[in-house]
Amino acid sequence: MIHQLRIYEIFDRNKDAFHARFRDHARRIMERHGFRFVKLWESELDGRTELVYLLEWPDEGTMRHAWARLREDAEWAEIKRATAARHGDLVGEIEDRVLDEVDYSPGAPGRAP
Repeated sequence: MIHQLRIYEIFDRNKDAFHARFRDHARRIMERHGFRFVKLWESELDGRTELVYLLEWPDEGTMRHAWARLREDAEWAEIKRATAARHGDLVGEIEDRVLDEVDYSPGAPGRAP
């Protein structure tokens, strides 16, 4: 099992539109392609608003395949096009990290919870 951390810069001017798109469309489409959301947060860092979310995957190959399917999804492409036309860019910088669990992490294999 691996985890993927995603951090999206979002803009105060259209933050509500971003959250509506993610809540009402992105998450549903991503789940259709096998994405498993662990948790989602909103954060601020250095005056920047961010959506931070954690995904869980069985392995890196499955993760890469699911992202490829999402990029090819016609419904998602149309939703992104339409919301950008109406609200402008909804996402700035994106950070993407695959997290490798250390053996002393709580609940790690071979370790008591």
